[in-house]
Amino acid sequence: MKKYNFDEIIDRRGTSSLKYDFGIQRKGRDDLLPLWVADMDFKLPSVVLDDLHKRISHGIFGYTDPDEEYFEALNYWFKKYHNYTVDPNTVTLGCGIVYGIATAVKSFTNKGDSVIIQQPVYYPFRECIEDNDRLFVNNQLILENNKYKIDFKDFEEKIIDNNVKMFILCNPHNPVGRVWNRDELTKLLDICYKHKVVVLSDEIHCDLIYKGNKFTSVFNLDDKYKEIIVLMTSPSKTFNIAGFQPSNIIIPNENLRMKFRKEKAKTGYSQGSLMGQVALIACYKKGEEWYLELLDYLEDNLNYFRKFIKEKLPMANLIEPEGTYLLWVDFSNYNFTADELDDIIINDAKLWLDSGKIFGVESEKFQRFNIACPRSTLEKALESLQVAINTKK
Repeated sequence: MKKYNFDEIIDRRGTSSLKYDFGIQRKGRDDLLPLWVADMDFKLPSVVLDDLHKRISHGIFGYTDPDEEYFEALNYWFKKYHNYTVDPNTVTLGCGIVYGIATAVKSFTNKGDSVIIQQPVYYPFRECIEDNDRLFVNNQLILENNKYKIDFKDFEEKIIDNNVKMFILCNPHNPVGRVWNRDELTKLLDICYKHKVVVLSDEIHCDLIYKGNKFTSVFNLDDKYKEIIVLMTSPSKTFNIAGFQPSNIIIPNENLRMKFRKEKAKTGYSQGSLMGQVALIACYKKGEEWYLELLDYLEDNLNYFRKFIKEKLPMANLIEPEGTYLLWVDFSNYNFTADELDDIIINDAKLWLDSGKIFGVESEKFQRFNIACPRSTLEKALESLQVAINTKK
């Protein structure tokens, strides 16, 4: 018998929720059902909330640094679930992963340098590159037999031709849902090691893996790669605590670590979020039972989504995910332009999804769905989408 009720509908409106409260500002309307931004509509368990309440009850919220308990919690989790441990001396706190990516871009490259990514990919990657006056280079992922693959030949050629200094890896990959395997990761890192390319590995979704798949961290590979690795982790996706902005930037190479910390100091950011640190300890130490039930619930939502698309929207193509709670769906079999597809979803289905356009021009007829919500919410969204598309096709 399950202990936690992920079917519970919790009204998030009026909480300054980016997902629910900013429809007018971002879409010009407030009647859209949101399945876009990557946070969850699930409440944390009381054992975690109790620790947060206890800290708040203390009443003093001054500057804090991560202590021994923090690193014990961090290492407990990553040793148990991902088979590696972290030297506290290699860890730098950030205020979210995107902050870490932008800081890393400035730390390890100069203006005009090239940084390579693999589209379709989380769109802030490109923004962090171009907003900091670096050159974006794309190693486009290849969709073959309903599964995305890496073009390794193109990857190395692009690195050589563009004198690439840094590679931003997304694993598990957002939005395509791939969980890169050991062989794929080794090939990528071999190329980067050969050409002295710094590898920033964004592993924020590492805990959200579907049955039959196995996550491999870059820290599970040959230790020699640690010379070029910058690993970024956070409990924010696993436990839905992005609002606390916790993140850990783990850099084994001392020279790279000092460069990162110097660039971080330039931003004026020093101590991390107090409540982010409290939340990480509570989640990693006391949230396991909730987390395991969450995985089962997400798996059930995926099964429902897969069955619905197959039966009710058979011309749409779900790219089978291996991880994350973000689903990538191809609507190119419908005779809609990309703009028409977006219009149908917003104005007819009254849904707020992430359009494939923002992940790269090659995916403009895709949409990204967030299924980390109660089943009734998912049912309502898909039924609205079915009616809207079948009316227009």
